Amino acid sequence: MWPAPSGNLVKKDIRAPRHQKDTEGRWRTSRTRGKEAACDAGDRGSLLAGAAILALLAYPAGRRWYLRRGTAALRPRAVATRAGEPITATGIAVPGPDGLVESRLARTDCVWHGHEVLRHYWSLPQNGVERERVCDPIADHASAELFGIVAPGRRAWKGGTVLVDPEGAELSGADMCLQRVVGRPQQGVPAPADDLLPRVKGRISGIFRGETIEFEYREWVIRPGAPIAVHGVVEMRDGRPVIVPPPGGRLRVERGDGDDSEASGPVPKGAGALLLGGGA
Repeated sequence: MWPAPSGNLVKKDIRAPRHQKDTEGRWRTSRTRGKEAACDAGDRGSLLAGAAILALLAYPAGRRWYLRRGTAALRPRAVATRAGEPITATGIAVPGPDGLVESRLARTDCVWHGHEVLRHYWSLPQNGVERERVCDPIADHASAELFGIVAPGRRAWKGGTVLVDPEGAELSGADMCLQRVVGRPQQGVPAPADDLLPRVKGRISGIFRGETIEFEYREWVIRPGAPIAVHGVVEMRDGRPVIVPPPGGRLRVERGDGDDSEASGPVPKGAGALLLGGGA
């Protein structure tokens, strides 16, 4: 026979909810805990939905920030999104698709060059006014080959380089790499050697008034690695971003190293900043 149940044995009602104290000493049943768990799940769902909405709202702002940063870093893809818009690009000058170019007068490797020839002469006396020394430009030329610009401390991106079209551009602060004065031939005196005249690009033109004193040759360059700032508009050419002049205006290129030495000094007369005639 089975042993008699102990007197201390107490039947438990398995249907009764289990009681448990929480951390604050309050009694909680399993049913209460189930309701609280359901509320917690609902709160988590609300938080996740709110986070998703915030993420959707933040995406456009994040993309704009990324594109601004990419434009400042002169990433071609980021700059390409600015097609048709004005831009100021600050960086380092680098060779264009065809590599370095050679200046015509000084034979210096560079990314851009321009030169002009000035004629110094004595003006004709008029109305009792004594003659004075004046000069006129009689020839000028600027290169039109594309060159690149990259952010400081960076190399060209794998997707290429942001390019600059300098044709007809206004330049300031370019390095003067040559300045030579050649006197006019004198009767009975051997003419000074003038090996620069054949290198002048373009046609010699002007009104030769007065008495010629001498001819002055001047040439400016932008060397690779020079810090520059370019102001223009982004244009897409063959899938590559190129900075070009704005409609009805001129592209502006500034050499931006803050050097006030004579090497970056005077600009051509009649050229605004450095508005030399274009042409390849």
